[in-house]
Amino acid sequence: MKGVSSTPGDYVYFKSQVPLHKIPIGTKQWRYYDFGPKTVPPLICIPGIAGTADVYYKQIMALSMKGYRVISVDIPRVWNYHEWIQAFEKFLDTIDVHHVHLYGTSLGGFLAQLFAHHRPRRVKSLVLSNTYLDTRTFATAMPWAPFVSWTPSFLLKRYVLTGIRDGPHEPFIADSVDFAVSQVETLSKDDLASRLTLTVDAASVGSLLLSDSSVTIMDTNDYCAIPQHLKDELTERYPEARRAYLKSGGDFPFLSRPDEVNLHLQLHLRRVGVEPRPEVVKSIPKGGADGTDGSSQSKKKSDEEKDDRNNNMPQDSGSSSSDQSPTFPESSGSSNDPPLPTDTIQLLSSSLNNLILVQLAGEVYQSCVVFTLCYCTLVLVHGGGFISRQLV
Repeated sequence: MKGVSSTPGDYVYFKSQVPLHKIPIGTKQWRYYDFGPKTVPPLICIPGIAGTADVYYKQIMALSMKGYRVISVDIPRVWNYHEWIQAFEKFLDTIDVHHVHLYGTSLGGFLAQLFAHHRPRRVKSLVLSNTYLDTRTFATAMPWAPFVSWTPSFLLKRYVLTGIRDGPHEPFIADSVDFAVSQVETLSKDDLASRLTLTVDAASVGSLLLSDSSVTIMDTNDYCAIPQHLKDELTERYPEARRAYLKSGGDFPFLSRPDEVNLHLQLHLRRVGVEPRPEVVKSIPKGGADGTDGSSQSKKKSDEEKDDRNNNMPQDSGSSSSDQSPTFPESSGSSNDPPLPTDTIQLLSSSLNNLILVQLAGEVYQSCVVFTLCYCTLVLVHGGGFISRQLV
């Protein structure tokens, strides 16, 4: 496991754009991100023992810009599953969310299933990744569980980290492990103790009223901390659930394979009837998650941009307004490619089967849309010379 001194650039950008909410509800402190149009039923992400609300930042960035609302939570300091169900229900009431779609990994997936079992009317669908149905295996492997609340913090962190496979890893998997380790370092002793207590607390998932067609099982095929027989039991419980297997990804595929995970999440949400609102994304203020309609402000901004184009006055790419949505960098071309102009794009003509002419800053660029198995690549050329390519 390599060092964790460096912070990913896209995570730094995420932190600068998406606010972290901290609210007390009863005796529990909730820490969460909420980003995307509030008119869309949210996808709530619940992490495992080694995760925080921050580990899903790649899902928040990608899905919110496509018109979905994503909420990522920290598991609060609860000590049994009955307490978890009550605390999570109060959290949903506080943020005024009734129907939810839950995405849980490892312990988070188990907690999502328990909530769906005890509060079936609130959960509309589940995405389960590298998770399980009961805690007996973990209770047997942790005989010192009754003393976990008296165990020093450094020993609890060491125990959690021993469950993460140590190298060698593919570069992206190694980076995901480093990021997860950095998040474990931010957890307090009581946070770790409560999560480990939940892992061994006697509980199992009963039958769900939720149809198997509303469940997606997304597992990695290489390795993870959850034993394979527990993942097989989960698959047998939901025989008609959609399967979304990832060839690799380790314990944290949402960090190491975000493009694949985000694609499966979008397919799941569309299948269960969640309609994105991409037209509302442009009205989300920078640094906020207000999904209210800002059509008047957007219209005013559009008129101003039109005046600028008519007057041949270039826009200042460094300026921004309070109602301007953040633009998350999904991908970039070669480091040798010249930067693309940042002026407003005016589409002259388009066709999926033909070339597209786009006017950028008074220049006419020719682009070609190239489709691959999962992605669409936009290739821009100018004057016969290659300019850039970008996933869209």
